[in-house]
Amino acid sequence: MMVAGDTFRAAAIDQLKIWSERAGVPIVSGQPGGDPAAIIYDGIRATRGRGYDLLLIDTAGRLHTKFNLMKEIEKIYRVCKQSVHAAPHEVLLVLDAPTGQNALVQAQKFKEAVNVTGVVLTKLDGTAKGGMVFAIYQELGLPVRFIGTGEGIDDLAEFDPDQFVAGLFQE
Repeated sequence: MMVAGDTFRAAAIDQLKIWSERAGVPIVSGQPGGDPAAIIYDGIRATRGRGYDLLLIDTAGRLHTKFNLMKEIEKIYRVCKQSVHAAPHEVLLVLDAPTGQNALVQAQKFKEAVNVTGVVLTKLDGTAKGGMVFAIYQELGLPVRFIGTGEGIDDLAEFDPDQFVAGLFQE
């Protein structure tokens, strides 16, 4: 099941609804501008009530420099932790490969705020190589779990470190 917890960006809920239809996965959503923590709480209850054992929560893209947005994601984290034993079980930070050195600062701030457990590295379909994953792992111990190489439903794959390193040296 999925929860559309990005209530800040006008089209985010509609975009996630489209992806839930493509994947054949039910979704819980609220209204734009709604309280994301409340929607996520509703999603947790719906997941239990409908007998699902996996819940993917999409939160708004947040800048680590925006105090209020970081406090909101901390609230979401607390709601998950209080609602489900040992939750959240995985907290993935999605980073764009072209981000560069700023990605390390982002990862550090998000790890402090919500105990990030891994990284999803997107936009590896262009010229960006994503070399900052080495620094993120070395400095913060955050492994890359998945990579995104496009915008299709099959363009998200488990991270293969050997293939990634080989790709760094290809022309």
